[in-house]
Amino acid sequence: MKDTARLAAYFAATILIGALIAPPLFWFGQWVSANGWLPFLAKFDFETFFHRSLIIAAVALFWPFLYFSNVRNLADLSLAPNQRWIRDLATGFLVATIPLLCCGALLVALHVSQMRHVFQWPAFGRTVLASITVPFIEEALFRGLILGLLLRSGRTYLSILATSALFAVVHFLKAPAGTSIIVTWTSGFNSIAHSFAQFADPMFVLAAFTTLFLIGWILADARVRTRSLWLPIGLHSGWIFANGAFNAMARREVLALPWLGKNLLVGIVPLGVGALTWLLIIFLYERTREN
Repeated sequence: MKDTARLAAYFAATILIGALIAPPLFWFGQWVSANGWLPFLAKFDFETFFHRSLIIAAVALFWPFLYFSNVRNLADLSLAPNQRWIRDLATGFLVATIPLLCCGALLVALHVSQMRHVFQWPAFGRTVLASITVPFIEEALFRGLILGLLLRSGRTYLSILATSALFAVVHFLKAPAGTSIIVTWTSGFNSIAHSFAQFADPMFVLAAFTTLFLIGWILADARVRTRSLWLPIGLHSGWIFANGAFNAMARREVLALPWLGKNLLVGIVPLGVGALTWLLIIFLYERTREN
């Protein structure tokens, strides 16, 4: 119960700090862009900066939270040193990437997607950067810290369920475009107030939320099976890379919710691809979970 209360306090503090620093982060980005140093920042709206501010706040509070949660070593989070980390990292990346790219190739063959005339190198570069950085941050937070603390209750499946639901909710929350056209010191709190707008579309909820939940479950299951974060980091990186690389090569011609969304990670069809990846992980890692 104490761990749950600490987690709630951690997320509340993250949201509060994120909302407070988002406006100055946005203004700084606009100032940098206006001076010609990083001109690409001008195309990002406030919501993008708000999400980045939440990540900054979560990372800044990470180590203090570990200290107050009495976490002194890996064992306190049900983790163990992994001497086969390279194998697990590579396996996760390949098992996530190959099925998703095969799904993309099938969509092109069925004329659901069409190959672009020009490869989108800038977008691909951002994908590579995201596939390297994002998995380390999110896996350390969700599968490392949050799942690790919940596992101290001794309820493995309930802990995986709660972590997966939280993972889906956090990624699903996003204020509509144009929520904060004029950015003020309270714009971050305005974004929070409108973050549940997407839940008004049941078809999008079915297509996106369920896929995110399954991805979160697979990542948590991989972590529990190996008692390590390297396999889920590889999986997470592979999904980001495959989705971004395919978007740089092709564009969606047909949007058929809930079956297919705007990218390879949204829809019931991607949900089936994710289930295939999970079966491969179960086959490759036949280890008994903690009870």
